[in-house]
Formats: sequence, structure tokens, C-alpha cells
Amino acid sequence: MATEWNMILAVTIGGGAGAAMRYIMAGLVQQWTSDEFPYGTLVVNILGSLLLGFIVQIAESKTGPGPWLRLLLTVGLCGGFTTFSTFSLESFRLLQDGSYLLAAGNIAGSLVLCLVGIWAGMVLARMI
Repeated sequence: MATEWNMILAVTIGGGAGAAMRYIMAGLVQQWTSDEFPYGTLVVNILGSLLLGFIVQIAESKTGPGPWLRLLLTVGLCGGFTTFSTFSLESFRLLQDGSYLLAAGNIAGSLVLCLVGIWAGMVLARMI
């Protein structure tokens, strides 16, 4: 049985890894695209949703990871990797700058595509 401190350690390890992955992935995507739109954050949120959907489906439908590993992967890794707060700030800044269409595209694209990511991750998990 895992202790509370072990669970906190799982979140800490996963969160650190997820945050580092977010920094690298968002930076790479942003280098490949324009600075007018937060493509890096959008890509990270979609990938994070796909990964979270996959992990949750595995954990719920099969002999999935134990509680420590599940917490490390979901709350830690995915929580550190996905960037909803950054998404919100970037959308707000687009609105502040008067870039209403870009803001609407970011908001709608993030919400719809991340929901699709959760669904696709679950479908992929069911296939293995």
C-alpha cells in the first residue's frame, strides 16, 4: 500500500518530466510555425489529451498500472505536460491584442481537438 508521501513523490516525478517535455515540445513546434498563433501550446494540449485518454482507458479497462504509476502518469506527467493555464493566458492576450479570430480559433481548436484527443486515446487503448 502506497503512503501519501509516495503518492506526492509520484506526482512530483511525473510533473517534472511532463513540464520538461512541454517546454521542449512547445518550443520546437513554435520554432517551426509563426509567432502569431500559439501552435506549440495547441499541439501540446492535443498530445496531452491523447496521452491522458490512452492512460485512463488502460487503467480502467485492463490490468493497468498500480496506483503509484497511475498517479505519476496522469496527475504528474500529463498534468505537467498539458498547458491549459498557458492556453488561457495566450487566448486572453490574443483578445487583448484585438486578434479575435485567432483567439476564437485557439479556443475552439483547443477544446474540440482535445476532446477528440481523449476519444482517440481511448480508442487506441481499446485496440491493444
